[in-house]
Amino acid sequence: MGLRLVQVNFKARDDSALGRFWAEALGWGVSSDGPGVTNVEPGGFDWPDPAAVCVDVVTVPDPETVKYRVHLDLATTSAAHHAELVERLLALGATPADVGQGDVPWTVLADPEGNVFCVLEPRSIYRNTGPIAAVVVSCTDPRAMAGFWSQATDWNLHEVSEDRARLRSAMGVGPYLEFIRTDNNAVWNRIHLDLKPYPGDDQAAEVARLRALGATDADVGQGDVPWMCLADSEGNEFCVLTPG
Repeated sequence: MGLRLVQVNFKARDDSALGRFWAEALGWGVSSDGPGVTNVEPGGFDWPDPAAVCVDVVTVPDPETVKYRVHLDLATTSAAHHAELVERLLALGATPADVGQGDVPWTVLADPEGNVFCVLEPRSIYRNTGPIAAVVVSCTDPRAMAGFWSQATDWNLHEVSEDRARLRSAMGVGPYLEFIRTDNNAVWNRIHLDLKPYPGDDQAAEVARLRALGATDADVGQGDVPWMCLADSEGNEFCVLTPG
């Protein structure tokens, strides 16, 4: 059946503070599974649901500041909404960021811990995604990434070229997962994706299937945990959670 992309995981110095920022930024609420973990999701949300990819913020001892492979693109509905959202994010503690974008119609910001994200100008393709338009992954080969991730997940491939690949839930709801070609890929991730099997599916069987597709085991210091840490062929780490 494939795996569901259920959340984006941020490593943080302070999960509570960063979680509050993203909750305010997205208009969502916060909860916690325990010390050092803050979950950010829409109010009344019955997790997991493809209508939203949630944000999971986890405190780690030393979340290095590096150029990240994964970032969020936020959607806006009008020029006025774009301006209002940028102003509100700056008031919440975001700062302008220069990643060499030049003169572009979108706005590049960094959250209070330095994670870069984009506030997009209005685009019709993102009009019904919710506040997160896309989860964007930098890579060297979007076609290869599209091949792996379209088989790894139950998401449909909407676009693929030498420079970009775009996937979305088969239900046609929620944000897109996009792979953008870059010639300067980072080697360390502070943000990764979490995948979840459907109820009744076997986690070990899904992990074996992913390995057959080219995934490799990843050691991120996770220790003895119920989830499995893997990496795709370009070294993008992700976790396979327990079914449910």
